[in-house]
Parts: sequence; C-alpha cells; structure tokens
Amino acid sequence: MNKQLLLSEFLTTPWALMPERLQAMSGILTRWSAGEPPSDETLFQVNTDRVLRDTRKQMAAASTGTGIAVLPLYGVVTQRGNMVDDISGPGSTSTQQFTSVLRQMLADDMVGQILIDIDSPGGSVYGVSELASEIVKARAQKPVIAVANSLAASAAYWIGCSASEFYVTPGGEVGSIGVWQAHFDYSKALEEEGVKPTLISAGKFKVEGNPYVPLDKQAQAFMQSRVDDYYNAFIEAVAQGRGVSASEVRSGMGEGRVLGADAALAAGMVDGIATFDDVLAKMQASVRSTKPRSQSRLKQARDALALI
Repeated sequence: MNKQLLLSEFLTTPWALMPERLQAMSGILTRWSAGEPPSDETLFQVNTDRVLRDTRKQMAAASTGTGIAVLPLYGVVTQRGNMVDDISGPGSTSTQQFTSVLRQMLADDMVGQILIDIDSPGGSVYGVSELASEIVKARAQKPVIAVANSLAASAAYWIGCSASEFYVTPGGEVGSIGVWQAHFDYSKALEEEGVKPTLISAGKFKVEGNPYVPLDKQAQAFMQSRVDDYYNAFIEAVAQGRGVSASEVRSGMGEGRVLGADAALAAGMVDGIATFDDVLAKMQASVRSTKPRSQSRLKQARDALALI
C-alpha cells in the first residue's frame, strides 16, 4: 500500500507527459518505496558546467559569431532535475538549468546559432512555460532551431515549437498536446486491510483530493480546472509557435495523440522532416552564405593607398 500511496502523491502534479510512461515511473517508485536505494550509476542530474563543456565540444565554430551550439534536451522534463535515469531512458532535463545554459550561449560571441536536440516524452508542466518564453525571446537575438530526434512529446513539444524552426527526423514522432493528472482512491483497499485514516487539517480545501476517500465532484472540478489552465497555456504557446489559431490546435494536431513525421508535417506541427545531420548541415550552409567574403590582397593594398 505504501508504494501505491507514494505513486498517487507523485501523480497529483499536473503532467505534460505521455501517460504510457507511467508504467516505467511506477517501477522506479516501487523500488524506492521498498527501500531499495538507486545506485550512483542510476541517478542522473544535469550539471550546468558539464553541459556547457559538452556543448562547446559540439560547436562548429569556424570564426567569431558563426558557431552552432547544440543544446540537448533529453528524457523527462522537470523544473529542477535530479530524476532517476531509467524512468525515461536518458535521464532528465531541468528547465532551470537548460535556461541557464541557453542564456550563456546567447551571451557567447562564438555562438551564432543554437540547435536544440530533443528526445523527450515530456514531463512536469512546472517551468515549461517559462522556458518556452525564454526561447521565444532568444530568437530575437540568434536563430534557434529545434529537431525532434526522435521524440518531442507533450512538454517537449511545447518547448520545441517555441523555436524559430522545428523539424522531426524521418522515423521520429511529435505531439501529445495535452495535460493530465491522476487521482487514486484507496479507501476500499484500506478498509479491507482494517485501516481507517483520519486526517487532521486546517483550511477548507487543505486535504481536498486526498487518496484516502473517493473523489467528490467539487474536488474533481477543481482538479479539472487546474488541468484546463495548463492546457490552455499549452495551446496558446503552440498556436503562437506554429503561427495558427488556438482553435486549429485544439481541433487538429493530433488532439493529444503523438503523430509520426509525415502526419505531423501534414498537420503543420513541424516545418520539415530531416535528420539531425541534415538540420545541422542546413544551419552550417546558412552561415557560409551569410559570411562576408574576405578582401583580396590587391583590394586591401588599394584601400591602404587610398587612405594614404
């Protein structure tokens, strides 16, 4: 019962996350509740210094202002990170720490463009709207391109569609535009075990939605209103990012489903289908096409004589 209660408490947070990831997260929480500590190799936390170091290694900087910084956004999206690695595969990404790195790349004269490499099923709604706004502001300073390589679902799609351009790999998927949270009613199970919880609280709604009693209509309505608020913010962000109306997002774009590359392109959810290398090559080509040609030695000599 303890593991079930732990899971129910965890899921009271509104999530912009693929619901099927619940099973993997449940397994991790079950091990935690059983007293099995995660190993050092299992725990994953984004380290800003490490991300900066790795990012600089990936910068194709030919000269000042022409570098391409690749910022990875992998795993479950959380506000502060420190998630367990095998919940989603490659760990988690902290929106706070990602924002910190993004700002440093904007201030770095060696960086001319930013490529966000996304492979994420989404995550908590906390911090996502703020990061999306940071990306929109960043676009006014430098081109910010995103690629779903190979998954940008839910909160990760929210973030990706805030970029100047958004691509998906040929075998990739995007979407899952929606928000959800869960309520677990363990009152019958507790009754069968001979357990009758008594909650001592202050504040009319302090224990509203607790898992020890059935969910009443008033509590469900409030939970629905929270989900709706986050969903509306999600819809508005996608509409702004994709340049369409909110109604087009609500009635199309999968309506909460994850779509494959071709279907996503047809629905206007991405700007194109391309591999990570294709997107990087396109960005490098734009650098070369805008790079001013160096003056010939003869031209430099003539200019020097003219100054004399």
